[in-house]
Amino acid sequence: MTVQSPQSPAQPKTLLDTAFMSRLDQLDVMSRKMLAGKMKGERRSKQRGESVEFADYRNYVIGDDLRFIDWNIYARLDRLFLKLFLEEEDLSLYILLDVSKSCEYGNPNKAFYLKQVAAALGYIGLVNYNRVSIAAMADGIVAETGAMRGRRRVAQMIDFVSKLQPSGQSHLAEAAKRFALGHRQKGVLVVLSDFFDKGGYENGLRYVAGGKYDLFCVQVLCPQEIEPDLQGDLKLRDMEDDDTAEVSITAPLIKKYKANLNAYCLSLKDYITRRGGTYLFTSTAIPFDTLVLNYLRERGLLG
Repeated sequence: MTVQSPQSPAQPKTLLDTAFMSRLDQLDVMSRKMLAGKMKGERRSKQRGESVEFADYRNYVIGDDLRFIDWNIYARLDRLFLKLFLEEEDLSLYILLDVSKSCEYGNPNKAFYLKQVAAALGYIGLVNYNRVSIAAMADGIVAETGAMRGRRRVAQMIDFVSKLQPSGQSHLAEAAKRFALGHRQKGVLVVLSDFFDKGGYENGLRYVAGGKYDLFCVQVLCPQEIEPDLQGDLKLRDMEDDDTAEVSITAPLIKKYKANLNAYCLSLKDYITRRGGTYLFTSTAIPFDTLVLNYLRERGLLG
């Protein structure tokens, strides 16, 4: 028999609902490095600017500087908004999103989960007036938003991510090389992928690790990949290149598979962390909001 992808339950119609987006309004993208931008935003910097040009508003959160509250708006709406000026250091947020065919698998589905994470991070970056760029990768860079800034670009960003469809083979090296050549400005780079690539991850990550990017890698697998429920004589087919292999699934073989998968993930983590990056592993069984609101904050990507 040929193993088919497990059927996913009906997905939500939108990647982000309004209630969840209101919770994301309280977060911002963090960087362990001081990354100078071309334009000045609200981010506190060691290099203070003198400009007082108005840029945008965002909701006030406890700890913000009271001097930047717009009291005129408060008098009209009885709500606190913070004025953002083109005065302090700006941050570029890059999101490299895996849309190769291997992501169209699992229950819950990996592709939809990855797109939700990308949309949430893009939203956080935009509402905080960071410069946001999202690039979709498979056998190269297959689609890209270009630089976006400001809350008014949120609908455009979500529409772009929503329309991405998994296809093609994984070629991280080619995608990362093209990305690095096209994005020379320093910034926070988040790579969202299952990191299943027959060419390996080393050649790709070396283009973006340990250099101008503050690198975060989020590896997403589905429960069926972590704890496969297979038995008997099967014909396994690679989703990306249609290679097939006939195997007899036994308990020792499943045990060996799990050991190899664990070793692969640990090797990926070691490669990233030794080069100054941050690695996070998650399953699609982990609720999406838990990953964003808890785990990404704990790892220092969001604050």
